[in-house]
Amino acid sequence: MLPQSKTTLVLLGAGALLLFVLPQLVSAYYVELGTYALIAAIFALSLQLLVGCTGLVSLGHAAFYGLAAYTVYLITGGGAGLSILITLPAATAIAGLAALVVGALSLRTRGFFFLMVTLAFGQMMFFLFHDTKLGGGTDGAFLSRPVLALFGWELPLTRRQRPIAIYYISLGLLLAAYLTLVMILRSLFGRVLQGIRVNEHRMLALGYHTYRYKLAAFVTAGMLAGVAGHMWTMHRGFVNPELIGWHHSAEALLMILLGGLTTLHGPIIGALVFTGLGEFSQLITERKLLVEGLVVLFAVLALPKGLSGITWRRQRGGTGDASPAATVEAGPHV
Repeated sequence: MLPQSKTTLVLLGAGALLLFVLPQLVSAYYVELGTYALIAAIFALSLQLLVGCTGLVSLGHAAFYGLAAYTVYLITGGGAGLSILITLPAATAIAGLAALVVGALSLRTRGFFFLMVTLAFGQMMFFLFHDTKLGGGTDGAFLSRPVLALFGWELPLTRRQRPIAIYYISLGLLLAAYLTLVMILRSLFGRVLQGIRVNEHRMLALGYHTYRYKLAAFVTAGMLAGVAGHMWTMHRGFVNPELIGWHHSAEALLMILLGGLTTLHGPIIGALVFTGLGEFSQLITERKLLVEGLVVLFAVLALPKGLSGITWRRQRGGTGDASPAATVEAGPHV
């Protein structure tokens, strides 16, 4: 799932550099949109640890995303915003704890039953905040956004500088999440997870306690989703039950399919493209979902490995001479 060629590494580096300089090239509106795309990329990347790496498809992953956002709301109260050094660890820890409980129960099932159990837990969490006044009910609630502060000192930011600061924090957290998953996949733990995806019975026969490995992956994915949920509150300053809805998990799955199920950077590409597609769809038609659906359908049918699966290689002719022929490398259907 990691980049295998120098060309891919160069393209990823160029993409990261472009994201770094983007706030200096576009208006404030697109900085806000870019921040939303980066947060979506963190969320999709967290789900990729389950779907692409371990073979676990979950429709309740948004529960950890939304729970982290509500955690920031509950610990902040009606007072001033707390330091990000308090809110981020708290939101991540609560999301991880919830993932531990949900995973311990749902991972006792497999396949379709696992999918439905995670969906059930997600819906339970949704109605907890939707049907009670715990987080503002159906209308949601505004909150004091986390601030960049340390030991009483707060980084002074103007109204124009704050969105740019949040953008770079989101970009830094996305890079940290990606590098963390790279280290996981290169470790024995990551190789066991990929072995479980291919053939869990074989991993059991080799002596690995697959349930524990899957639970550890489930908790890690939940914590990363909590990071994304925290950044949503810092970006928007608002929470509502829609953050926990199953359709939010489905959107993350679409981002993974669009970007590529077989690569670690696929969800990042998918999140950026999906966010841009939504913005473009609104400009050309009122039927935004129709355009998005058609594009995703085309991508799944024409590009089985997603956008990240498009590779260019040189084919050699019968004489041995290299002739530049651009070909799209196809893979098995998802």
